[in-house]
Amino acid sequence: MRFSTPVAAYAATALLPGASATIYYAGVAQSSGEFGAWSPTQTKGTGLPGRFGVDYSFISQSGIDIMVDQHKVNLHRVAFLLERMCPLSYGLGARFNETHFEYFKESIDYITKTKGACKSSFIPTSLLNRADPLADAILDPHNYMRYNDPSSQPFSGSVIGNISDPTAATVAQFGAFWGELATRFRDNEKVIFGLMNEPHDLPSALLFELLQTALDTIRASGAKNLIITPGNSWSGGHYWTKGGSEANSNWIHKLVDPEQNLAVDVHEYLDEDFSGSHLACTQDPATNLAGLTGWLKEHKLKAFITEFGGSNTTACATMLNGILDYMSQNEEYIGWTAWAAGPFWGPNSPCCTDQRQYGSLEPGSKAADGGPSLYDTIWIPVFTKKIPKLLQWSGLATVKGGVLSERA
Repeated sequence: MRFSTPVAAYAATALLPGASATIYYAGVAQSSGEFGAWSPTQTKGTGLPGRFGVDYSFISQSGIDIMVDQHKVNLHRVAFLLERMCPLSYGLGARFNETHFEYFKESIDYITKTKGACKSSFIPTSLLNRADPLADAILDPHNYMRYNDPSSQPFSGSVIGNISDPTAATVAQFGAFWGELATRFRDNEKVIFGLMNEPHDLPSALLFELLQTALDTIRASGAKNLIITPGNSWSGGHYWTKGGSEANSNWIHKLVDPEQNLAVDVHEYLDEDFSGSHLACTQDPATNLAGLTGWLKEHKLKAFITEFGGSNTTACATMLNGILDYMSQNEEYIGWTAWAAGPFWGPNSPCCTDQRQYGSLEPGSKAADGGPSLYDTIWIPVFTKKIPKLLQWSGLATVKGGVLSERA
């Protein structure tokens, strides 16, 4: 991740045969775009559409600068709400709130376009023009496969495609949404389509139909972008092969992508119930991911772990190192984003603290007492040490990683 010679920093290299490191994408989730809609009384419509920059935002540009320029991460997962992109008065589908979309696109463009090569007179123009290093962004509809009421996420709102609920958006509407979003980003090869955050408590057959419909409409738009698909049951890696006939391992490998640029989107927390709520880390990642890893290997699939985290305890630092090492040592895993940074967390913590206010992974954040935040106590000493020096900085984001290089 660190390199001091400007010219050499742009020299690309393919992954050597037999190399153990297969992480092509590494970074952090950007969580604030889903803020401002919570209601303690579950009042539908709270915070919708919301005031950009007051109730919610997507990224801090200065935070992105630090993550990319100092820590050399090449991946950000940017959360948003379907109800803001597709207001309730429109319904889920291909009609967007254009003002909201432009705010979102501005953030995605900052990550994937503005954060390019650092221009230097010491770097030959031919190298700069050939392959400026650019970060990738995962588009993250943070809706739990629900639409119409985010006031008490993750449980409020109608399950998309639930034909027994007359207020629910349809499978076709979900497909139309993804077809439109894909059309708008298909010319940006650094954009990754994350189909949905943490679907849960719906039949796996319905989830499969929703995911395949989204895949079909994305590819029908002409987009060749990398797509990452969740599973049911919160997309938990530890539960991937469990649940009998409803298990993700019985369904997700059956998805068909004509571009063969599809990976699996996994979440895996380390606390007692895998929720990411608790301070103590007690769940061994290597043991809990073994079933998923075997399934990935069997079906020749690749995976991202786009949510995982821990508190600032010694045990959590050990287990976070463990899950990061596990991914780098198993070629089935090609990317990760830690949970979470974001400009609106303030002293609050996105996970793993029993609601203690230890701050977030956002650069410059502080705990409620003014002390070091999780950025200082976990991101810097743990995560930054595991960011590979070689990452995919140029070209289309793919499951194969492409050409890997170092960023100056």
